[in-house]
Amino acid sequence: MQRRVFKIQGLDCAEEVAILKREVGPMVGGEAHLAFDILNAKMIVTPEADEVDTDAIIRTVGETGMQAAVWQDEPDEEVGGFWVRRGRFVLMVVSGVCALAGFLTNAIYAGSIMAALGSEGLGQTHQTPWLSMALYTAGILAALRYVAPKAWFAMRRLRPDMNALMTIAVIGAILIGEWFEAATVSFLFAVSLTLESWSVGRARRAIGALMDLTPPVAHLKQPDGSEQTVTPASVAVGAVVIVKPGERVPVDGRVVGGESAVNQAPITGESLPVHKKTDDPVFAGAINGDGALEIECTKTAGDTTLAHIIRMVGEAQSKRAPSEQWVDRFARIYTPVILGLAVLVFLLPPLLFNASWTDWGYRALVLLVIGCPCALVISTPVSIVAALAAAARNGVLVKGGVYMEAPAHLTAIAFDKTGTLTQGKPAIVAIDPLDGHTEEELLARASAMEARSDHPLARAITACAQARGLPIIPAEDFQVIQGKGATARFNGELFWLGSHRYLEERRQETEAVHQLLEARSKAGHTVVLIGNDTHVCGILSIADAIRPETGAALQALKDSGIQHLVMLTGDNEGTAQAIAEEAGVNEVHADLLPEDKVAVVESLVSRYQHVAMIGDGVNDAPAMGRATLGIAMGAAGSDAAIETADIALMSDDLSKLPWLISHARRTLLVIRQNITFALLVKAIFVILTFVGFASLWAAIAADMGTSLLVTTNGLRLLRSKANDGE
Repeated sequence: MQRRVFKIQGLDCAEEVAILKREVGPMVGGEAHLAFDILNAKMIVTPEADEVDTDAIIRTVGETGMQAAVWQDEPDEEVGGFWVRRGRFVLMVVSGVCALAGFLTNAIYAGSIMAALGSEGLGQTHQTPWLSMALYTAGILAALRYVAPKAWFAMRRLRPDMNALMTIAVIGAILIGEWFEAATVSFLFAVSLTLESWSVGRARRAIGALMDLTPPVAHLKQPDGSEQTVTPASVAVGAVVIVKPGERVPVDGRVVGGESAVNQAPITGESLPVHKKTDDPVFAGAINGDGALEIECTKTAGDTTLAHIIRMVGEAQSKRAPSEQWVDRFARIYTPVILGLAVLVFLLPPLLFNASWTDWGYRALVLLVIGCPCALVISTPVSIVAALAAAARNGVLVKGGVYMEAPAHLTAIAFDKTGTLTQGKPAIVAIDPLDGHTEEELLARASAMEARSDHPLARAITACAQARGLPIIPAEDFQVIQGKGATARFNGELFWLGSHRYLEERRQETEAVHQLLEARSKAGHTVVLIGNDTHVCGILSIADAIRPETGAALQALKDSGIQHLVMLTGDNEGTAQAIAEEAGVNEVHADLLPEDKVAVVESLVSRYQHVAMIGDGVNDAPAMGRATLGIAMGAAGSDAAIETADIALMSDDLSKLPWLISHARRTLLVIRQNITFALLVKAIFVILTFVGFASLWAAIAADMGTSLLVTTNGLRLLRSKANDGE
């Protein structure tokens, strides 16, 4: 069965998610086959779900008081007309106007505002004229338009939720004659739900702005050289698009014409533009600089890196963080307990101590209102989604809320060497000129002899010469000595290039050269020697160079409290120790096969519990799967590693790792702040209720304010940046 997605009108809070899981879950073979995206009001039925009619799912959702429709890939914001989009706000305004008109009418009838409020100033008055009652009733009905169906559904199934608690409180206030309180509570609850919907919408828009990076059009190059403006979705693999200065790249591809600096920050989080030339890869959503580029499409619009990021961030919200799961479990127990406590507050004092039924009935209603768990249940998902979006904006793709908190708990990190701590390709790491020769002279002659070779060592030499801007000098009588090296003449003088073994065959190795070669070999370097008929001119040392940011990144990890940094590699012990010393790793495991890496990671998990494994190759995927947290180098990593990983560093930048840990810790701190604040406010009002200093309208105002504060606090995570020091 195919994956099905539904737009759910009324899905604004984790409480609605719990309702949908209970009702739709059994239809599709269990709630494990359902995923939810609260910010986009989306319900997803996974392909593994039991076969069930789409219309049956829509009907079942309708019975809960919510409405479902099949999701469109590009949903029209105007669908449903004005009432669907603005109905909640209109009814909230009507409720407020009617409540105010009813109160003013009551004040005129009673002779003063204080008289209408009651002698205690808390709204407890029973002298309400019929016109005020009519206006209050109209306001209450308007406010409960979207609440009552959900409340009725909850009570029918004996599963009270916040809608049921609020509806019972309003009906109770009417029964004891507190019309003003009933109308005020109804209005304030409508305001709370409207603001909650607005805050979720704000988060939705903020995240949408971060992710909406694909341009609406692409300039398709025609065979005659002309341009045709099309949508990115219509660009086929192999087609060539033209990206003008300042435009966004519409598709993933490679440069086939032009040069330009490209800002890849929206995709990889890199802070500086990257110079792109022929054959360099580019990502959809990147921003072109001053030069025009011709780009050959290598992936369809739905398969680009950006499309995968957007899809994964959306789906990540359904993989719930431990904090979210705890809050849900707490709320399932908390709401019935509050309802039961309210019943006891209403019954016990009058029955046991002959107290006033009206007074303690009122206090029970206040307890119901302050017991509403909305602020508690909304605090965590908003924080998690904001954290996920901020991470994606900074080039760190986290595949679920469950993985957003994990970096905060890490105690050890295992690194693959090649392609993770190092660049994954040979580069010249040292040049030792001898007998009066210079580095530039050695490089120029070596690159001239290696210019036609495709060997990785040859490419390292020519790349170094190009990076230094050395001129290409003509080589005469060039000859390859198979398996050993090469010879060529420069200005009539014969020079040779080769390995240590070739030097020994030529019998030109001196004691000084031997000692230098031994030192380079112990450091894990591969050496290329250059000489003439009389002496060795110099030595080029080539190795898989460490990434420029590796040392600083690993030191930052140690500074953050992660002292156990382990390197895993299939290389020999000498090479491994040399890289480990340079990088700052404090534990090394060399000569490992893929299955050996798995065993080492399992041992680390048993010792340190919370262990991350970072790699980029197919052989790293099994070890990443066994670690507590798998992290892939996303830009150059293999598909297997990226698919296995829980987190991908899209720019292959290890400096994002300390930021990720700091970001995860900050996310956890914000979540704990929100939960603590929400529970503290409720505890204070419970105490005030028992001593008789809390009113219905004050309770709902406190709950509304708490919801807004925890939501705003969570949305602060959207501003987290990799270069802000957090």
